[in-house]
Amino acid sequence: MTSSPRRIPTYVVLPARTLLLDVAGPVEALRYANRAQDQVQFDVRYVGALPEVTTSIGLKISAIEPLPKTIEQGAMIILSGHTEEPLHAGHPMDPLDAGAEEAVAWLRHVVGPETLLVSICSGALLAARAGLLDGVSCTTHFSDCGELAAVAPSAKVLENRLYVEDGNRYTSAGITAGIDLMLHIIGRLTSPATSAAVARQLVVYLRRAGTDPQLSPWLEGRNHIHPAIHRVQDAITADPTRDWSLETLAPIAYASPRHLSRIFNDHAGMSIPDYLNKLRVALAQQLLTETRLDIERVAEKSGFNSSRQLRRAWSRVSQTPPSALRRLS
Repeated sequence: MTSSPRRIPTYVVLPARTLLLDVAGPVEALRYANRAQDQVQFDVRYVGALPEVTTSIGLKISAIEPLPKTIEQGAMIILSGHTEEPLHAGHPMDPLDAGAEEAVAWLRHVVGPETLLVSICSGALLAARAGLLDGVSCTTHFSDCGELAAVAPSAKVLENRLYVEDGNRYTSAGITAGIDLMLHIIGRLTSPATSAAVARQLVVYLRRAGTDPQLSPWLEGRNHIHPAIHRVQDAITADPTRDWSLETLAPIAYASPRHLSRIFNDHAGMSIPDYLNKLRVALAQQLLTETRLDIERVAEKSGFNSSRQLRRAWSRVSQTPPSALRRLS
């Protein structure tokens, strides 16, 4: 008997002059996440103070639901950014502040500590005006960081960040960084493997982290279009603790072990053992920060034969030992 999926009510707030990519990018990521797995499902609704808005590219969005009086506990709210740039001369455009005060009042009323508040680009300004970023580390589009700091003087506005996570408050920099942030959230709420699958569908193989340019190990080596190598990587990603070998992976690629080894190196830029070890180290890092398992159990659950093998693989990807990560958790 299969259990029912966890359903996350997701309210996308559309302001006047909505930046369309702020909405389309993150919500497409959620749509693919719903398709990629069935343990967590995102139920998306589009709400706002205005029944119709004209977006940044002139496309109108209508039939927007009114802001609900209440939201479910644990719901997610996504605040789209807006543009201040006018369209071509003579094109009718919603006043920039139309409905803003109503949206701010609504946010003050419905957002609780357990609400996942996700601000894309200048959407952070709405959250700040509602007092929801007070004392919170956050970011926004580089051109709006000064205004964000002025609106929320007690917030810690971090410039030169793709996105920032502080408790249940998530903020992203400009436009396409909203996709990076949503991939991060999907990884948190579902699994890193699901996030990797979504990134691949979106052809965002080089997913970026919030605080540095390093690649996620779940996506590293994915910047290619070779279908056989993607099949092999999908299989390893789905079960990185399995005792994979060239002989077990070759049938998945419809290639000989020798040929698979060669084309994997050519397209992924690393060997299959290196790729597998990076995923296992990522699992170990997660276990060290989220559990109190000792290092031997962490190694076992990550697919390593011993803690010594884990430490050896760890040293190839990190300059600090596993114990240092445990101290920080």
